[in-house]
This record gives sequence, C-alpha cells and structure tokens, in this order.
Amino acid sequence: MLNEQNCWEAVLQKDPSQDGRFYFGVVTTGVYCRPSCPARRPRRENVRFYEAPEAAEKDGLRACLRCRPRAERLDATSAKMGEICDLLRRAALSGEPVKLETLSRRAGLTPYQLQRAFRAALGVTPRQYLQNCRFEALKQNLRSEASVTDAIYESGFGSSSRVYEQTDERLGMTPAEYRAGGKGLAISCVSFDSPVGRLMVAATDRGLCFVQFGASHEELLASLRKEYPAAAIETLEPPLPAPFDAYVEALRKHLQGDQPRLDLPVAVRATAFELKVWSYLQSIPYGEVRSYSAVAAAVGRPTATRAVARACAANRAALVIPCHRVIRANGDLGGYRWGLERKQKLLERESGRPS
Repeated sequence: MLNEQNCWEAVLQKDPSQDGRFYFGVVTTGVYCRPSCPARRPRRENVRFYEAPEAAEKDGLRACLRCRPRAERLDATSAKMGEICDLLRRAALSGEPVKLETLSRRAGLTPYQLQRAFRAALGVTPRQYLQNCRFEALKQNLRSEASVTDAIYESGFGSSSRVYEQTDERLGMTPAEYRAGGKGLAISCVSFDSPVGRLMVAATDRGLCFVQFGASHEELLASLRKEYPAAAIETLEPPLPAPFDAYVEALRKHLQGDQPRLDLPVAVRATAFELKVWSYLQSIPYGEVRSYSAVAAAVGRPTATRAVARACAANRAALVIPCHRVIRANGDLGGYRWGLERKQKLLERESGRPS
C-alpha cells in the first residue's frame, strides 16, 4: 500500500528516483503523471495516488503528454539517477564502500557529469545521499536493535566515532537518547489560539523543540508524543514559568505584528543541510519572501532547490524558523506543512494586509 504522505513529498520535490514506483493523478485536469513531471504542482486536495497507470486510467484519467507516464522507458537521466539511488541505498545498509567512479560507469557518465546530474535531481551529492540513507537506517535501528552499538553497525557505519561526531547535527541528541525516544527528557508544552489557528509550543531545557499549528490541543499533543514517545511531557497551565512565559509572549507579539524578529533558542533534530537552510530562513526580514532557488543559492547550493523545499517541509518550529517566507520563483506559494491557507494568512499579516 502506498504511503500518501511520502508520495506527496516526492511529487513536491519532483523526485526522479520515484518514477515508476507510483503515479499521481489530478482530478481537476483529468491527467496522471510521474512524480518527476515538470508541470506546475496541483493542490494536495486534487491529487490521487496510484501504483500503476491502469489504476489511474480506471478512474478516468489520461496520461500526461509532458512526462509520458505510459512510455516504456523512463527518461534516460531519471532512470539512471533512480538506479544510482537504489545502488547507494544498498551500499548504505551493507557498509560496503562505493566509489564515484563505480557509480559513474554504472550510469554511463563521467564522474563530473554524474555529480552534476545527481545533485540536480536529488539536491545532494551521491556521498551525502549515502550518509542520509545510513542515518535514516540508524533512526529505525535505534528503535529496534538490542544495543546502540548494534544499531550503528547494522546501519552501515564502520565505526561509532563517526556517528557521535555528527549526532548533534543529525539527531539533536545522542544515539542512546534517540533510541530511548527522548527518555529522560522533560518537555513542557502549552497551546493557545492564535490569529491563524491553534498553536502548540513545547520546550526542553535546551530550547524550543516543537512549535506547530493544529486543529486542537489533543491533536497537537498526540503529534508531540509521537515525536518524543518516551519523554516526560507536561502540559502547563497559567501562570507559566519563566522562560516558558517569555516564549509564548514573544510568539503572541510576533503574530500580532508587534515583534517582527523572533530570537528564541531552538533544539530540534536536523541534518547539517537543514540547519544551514533554517539559519538562512531566520535571516529573511519580516514582510519579505524568498524563492526556493534564491535560498539554495544563498546557502551555497544553487542547484539544490528541491533539497531546500524538503528542509522547509521538515521544519518542526513554525514561525521561529519562518519557512512560510519561502515561495516559488513564479510567485506561487509552494508547499507548507501546516496548510497553504495558513501560509497565505501569515504572509498577508507580515506584509501589512491582514485577511
């Protein structure tokens, strides 16, 4: 069965590695496409996902003329990059070294051509993709393996020292803390109504670990517990203790337009690239926006537009890391994990045109 959230993320990123794995249909246009289709992205509510072209056609959809999902062969570059991704995923789990020259021969490209094509398609280099695969495997194994050491080696790492060197950037905590699902962490939270919906603020002694919008306190609390299943979570009631009261007050003033800049401590798990993107987002002036491509160029990765979009989607500290200020180059809003209507309202309020 298809994971619709993962499928939607692949569609947003136009991920060529997912071509042939699933198809998406747009009910308003009556067509179905590959994930990498270059056409403008539709609204999420108009999208359906299918495992095969036949299933889409059974729903009355026709094949897209731009990406030709019915074509026997995928686009050559997309197919090659998908094959390289599969090879890197297998290498990540086996722990076997894989050389760039080996990958380039497999793709029929020079090493330089492969680096450019891979980064253009995925937003990262083959080496970075390999490391990302290993850390994703580590996250899964830390939940199931008998020991932290076993999890590290089962995830393809040759030594534990290299993992611990990167845990602050990748996990936001040590492997043992992550494996325990936040066990030993004390998290305080509170939710309140804001001009753009219910907002929950949660923090550890290191800083804010969760700032998200939702329909209700119960829904948001469930999301927080899913993120930190073994943490001790306490819902606070007024009067709020310091510095928690300062966090909430700053966010209230920010949403009212009385405190344009938020300078609050954030303690969330992230990759090195996500941290670089989020740091830049915090520098975008109140009332201004940037395109995904402009952000990519600003962080020194001009071809990593899709990776920037993924970093925005991974943000778990709304407002404090203002990912709503990133839009498409053509002026379209793009995506927002808390809803495009909310993104529009936030931008209108910041530009002095509250809805």
